[in-house]
Parts: sequence; structure tokens; C-alpha cells
Amino acid sequence: MIRPSAQLRATIQRTTPPLLILLSAAMIILGKADQTRFESLRTTLTDDAAPVLNALSRPIDAAASLVDRVRGVVRMYQENTRLAEENARLLQWQQIALKLSADNRELRRLLKSVPDTAVSYVTVRVIANSGGGYVRTVMVNGGTDQALARGQAVITGEGLVGRLTEVGGRAARVLLITDLNSRIPVAVESSHVNAVLAGDNSERPRLLYVGNPNAIKIGDRILTSGEGGIFPPGLPVGVVTVLGPEARVEPYVELSQLEQVMVVNYGLSGALPQPAPARPDRRNKPAAADETGLR
Repeated sequence: MIRPSAQLRATIQRTTPPLLILLSAAMIILGKADQTRFESLRTTLTDDAAPVLNALSRPIDAAASLVDRVRGVVRMYQENTRLAEENARLLQWQQIALKLSADNRELRRLLKSVPDTAVSYVTVRVIANSGGGYVRTVMVNGGTDQALARGQAVITGEGLVGRLTEVGGRAARVLLITDLNSRIPVAVESSHVNAVLAGDNSERPRLLYVGNPNAIKIGDRILTSGEGGIFPPGLPVGVVTVLGPEARVEPYVELSQLEQVMVVNYGLSGALPQPAPARPDRRNKPAAADETGLR
């Protein structure tokens, strides 16, 4: 037995398609017959649906705007990252350019400082500073491969730095004028009084064996005298800044900030005694055999 609800559902399913077809045909006929009234009805329906459509479209527009903003933020972040990397590269190149410019100025100043009496010269770079409480030396990246020799003078554009004391194939050690073992014959430029510039590991070396101490005054320029055959005369050394029992000299060169120096060969390095060659070790040498082969 078929239930009433099932019969009603079956009836609706059979009658709905024909009714929809008839309604559509009626709307078409009415639209053709009376277009003005049909247009008015459609306009009314559109006006009534406009607020609903407007309310539905706002979340969609807001979502689209949010997506555009997120894309803009992502693009801005990527652009900022690119600009930061480019700025870092430019700063690195700027530092390189500034360093090259400073090196160029230093090299020009060194070239202008070479005296006419120089036989040859080599520009080297300071690669190590052995400065401390007991020694005042620096190491440079030049040696016998660049024709450097023990005793050659080391200068900058400001004045005398020291002399070479240990020379290897590709590196050499410079004894600064402030070292305890440094002794340089000098003269006062204004009075031509001779003295010896003696380092004591302080920033200002002393003037010893002054011929006429009363002839020295603050501000006098100190130059190499050329005596002893180690340095030529006329190399600028420093200026007198302290008087008293021991006058002291402020070097022209800032010895704690050396970067590039010039090793000048004046043809005088042969005046220094050369280090004695090492004796061969005979402790492990076998005793000489006699003619019979017996020891």
C-alpha cells in the first residue's frame, strides 16, 4: 500500500516540469505582448535584489583588496632586500676605493721623498708589528728576492723609520728608531750640533752625546748627520719636544700606524758587519779513519 506522502511526492514530481514550462512560456508571451510592464517588473526585481547583491559583493571586494595589499607588502619586502644587498655591495666597493685612494696617496708621497743620493728603492708593506715593552720592530713583505739587504734605510714620506736588521728571501725585519738597540748619528738642523739618537723603547728617543747641549731648543729639527756611514746626511728624523738632562725627539713618522714604507738603498749597507755564518755541527760526525781503516 502506497502512503499518501509518497503519492503526493510523485504527483508533484510529475506536475512540476509542465508547470515550469507553462510559466516560462507565459512569461515569454507576456514579455512579447507587454514589454513595458515586463521591463518595469524586471527593474523592480533588480532594485529589490541590489542591496542583497551589494552586501554580498563587499566581502569579495575586501578579500580582493587584502590580497592586493599582501602582494604589495611582499613586493616591498623583496625590493627592500634587494636594495639592502646592493647597498652592502656598494659600501664594500666604497671601502675598497677609499683604501686604494689612500694607498695611492701614500705611494705618491713615498715617491716624492726619495733623496737624489738613492741607488735604488723598493716599496713594501708592513705585514706584522712586533711592538711591545721590550722590542720595537716591524716585519715587511720584501727580502733578498727584491734586492733588500741588511742595513738599508727604511723611510716614509714624513721621515726616517729605521733600518733593516734581518733579511730573508721574502720578508725582512725593520729595527725602528725607538728600539732600545737603535743608535743613529744625527745633527740639529739649525745649529749643526752633532748627537746620537738613542731609542729606549719609548715613544720619544733620547739625544745622547750632544756636542753643545745649550744650542738645542724646543722645536729644532733633527736630521741624520751621515757619520758612521750607515745613513746618508739630511734624512728627517723628528723634532725636539723635551729639554733637560736628556733631550727627547718626537719622530715625524707615526711608528704605530705604519702600512707602507720604502726601503732605500744608498749603497752604504756594506758598512755594517754581516752576521757570522753558522758553524757546522760536528757532534754527530764520525771520527776520521786512519790509513788502515782503524779508529
